Amino acid sequence: MASFSASLSNAQTIVNARMVDTMEGRDGVLKDAMLYALAGGKCLRGFLVLESARMHGIGRDVAGDAALAIEALHAYSLIHDDLPCMDDDDLRRGKPTVHRQWDEAIAVLAGDALQTLAFEALAGMGCDDKTKIQLIGTFARASGMQGMIGGQMMDIAAESATTPLTLDQITRLQAGKTGALITWSCTAGPVMASADAEAMRRYGAALGLAFQIADDILDVEGDAFAVGKALRKDAAAGKATFVSLLGMEAAKHRAAQLVESACDALHPYGKDAEILREAARFVATRKK
Repeated sequence: MASFSASLSNAQTIVNARMVDTMEGRDGVLKDAMLYALAGGKCLRGFLVLESARMHGIGRDVAGDAALAIEALHAYSLIHDDLPCMDDDDLRRGKPTVHRQWDEAIAVLAGDALQTLAFEALAGMGCDDKTKIQLIGTFARASGMQGMIGGQMMDIAAESATTPLTLDQITRLQAGKTGALITWSCTAGPVMASADAEAMRRYGAALGLAFQIADDILDVEGDAFAVGKALRKDAAAGKATFVSLLGMEAAKHRAAQLVESACDALHPYGKDAEILREAARFVATRKK
């Protein structure tokens, strides 16, 4: 069985190849900005799609389109999150953000185009229509008001709130903003195989929360060059995070507990899920 690092690298190759194929015959600055935004990421969500699919007997010929969809959607969210009207960041993945490399109008349009490309990729999957409809419906919910965008809205509202968010509120916020798309990625495989997705849903929920706690830790302890984006912004803005609410050591302990919960959720898959266990450990201890 391949290692996690090899599987992650393979996912990057598959997603990038699908993106190049999708953009064939298209030219201009919009294409350039979309490819620029997609390049250089970890491709963790695409990896989760491909690995969950492999564990359920679904090959990359089918799952590759879903992996591209989630990475395109994620890239769109980062472009918009970096805009001056949102987090106003100048650096992403170690290079200028899209609105700094071009301008705000191009950044908005590149993000919009990546979002619609994500649904185009899902609609073109080589599986039956019932499965595609289920994947598209859950994808829309995970990325919209009930998921990522809803979580982002809660985050914006918290910035002007008179009292900081509680731990329960932060957990709900991040379950949408960060966790919803990670959980969708984990459940994509069993959905494609018409299998029970509950174990993968529990794995994804724990993984998503561990990922966000690791992000909060990196914002305090990380190296900006290694991470590839500006750090210490949460503390400067007075935002409530898992670190500010729990303290650093307790936050690290909570992340470790979540990794354990994620690994426990994989019990039905036995040794076949070892790469996903590696992924959970990576998420909680990553340096970028």
